Amino acid sequence: MQLPSILQGESLTRLSQGIAIGAVATMVIGFYWGGWTLGSTAKEQAQRTATSAVVAALAPICVDKFQIAADSSTNLVELKKVSSWQQATFVEKGGWATLPGSKTPDTAVARACAELLTSVK
Repeated sequence: MQLPSILQGESLTRLSQGIAIGAVATMVIGFYWGGWTLGSTAKEQAQRTATSAVVAALAPICVDKFQIAADSSTNLVELKKVSSWQQATFVEKGGWATLPGSKTPDTAVARACAELLTSVK
């Protein structure tokens, strides 16, 4: 039985080259413009999203703890006096970013808490 002419000689070489180029082009287009991601990248993105959602949920608790404190108005004035890059440390030292069930303050929650507190007029 004779092979078709496309699978013989130079035609076979051209067919193989076309398949290889098509596969590479599909991968390039898929990853750059098609939105494909590797499993590790998707996992990192999911972790970042989950962390930001937790921080967004816990920051109002920190703000509430800050506002319930006896000297909250004085603390707010002091917080606004502190430079913006040190405000999270101020909130951590005050203990407002230490959430129930935790022994240490959460830096991300403290940062979000400070942003919420300083944005209040």
